[in-house]
Amino acid sequence: MQDHAQHAHHSGHADDHAAGGASWSMAARATLHCLTGCAIGEILGMVIGTALGWGNMPTMALAIVLAFFFGYTLTLRSVLRSGVDFRTAFRIALAADTLSIAVMELIDNGVIVLWPGAMDATLSDVLFWGALAISLAVAFVVTTPVNKWMIGRGKGHAVVHRYHH
Repeated sequence: MQDHAQHAHHSGHADDHAAGGASWSMAARATLHCLTGCAIGEILGMVIGTALGWGNMPTMALAIVLAFFFGYTLTLRSVLRSGVDFRTAFRIALAADTLSIAVMELIDNGVIVLWPGAMDATLSDVLFWGALAISLAVAFVVTTPVNKWMIGRGKGHAVVHRYHH
C-alpha cells in the first residue's frame, strides 16, 4: 500500500491537478507566463506598426501574430530544456498555450479597440502606453480563471508541468 501511495505522490503534476483542481496561485503563475510572451509580442507589434505608420488593422494583426509567437516560444524553450524533440515540444506548446493566448489577445485587443482614442494614439502618447498596460492587466484578470479551469482538468499549463521535472 505504501508503494502505491508513493507512486501516486510522484505521479505527474497534471494528474494531481486534474484530481484536485488547480489553485488560484498556480493559475496566476501560468497566466503570468502567458502574459509575458503576449506582452512582448503585443508591445513589439504595436511599436513596430505604429513606428512604421501602419494602419490599425495591420498593426493589430502583427501584434497578435507576435504575441502568439513569443508566447509559444517561451513555452518551447522551457520544454526543449527537458530533452524532448522539437516536434513534441511544439505540440506541447500548442496544447498548453493556445486557448490562454487566444483569450488574452481577444481581451487585450478588445480593450484597446473599445478605449476611445487608443487606436489612434502614437508612441509618444501617454494614452498609447496607458491603454496598453491596462488592456494587458484586464487580459490577465480574465485569463486567470480560464487557466485555472484548464489546469484543473489536466490541460493547458498542466501539460507543461510534466516536463519541468
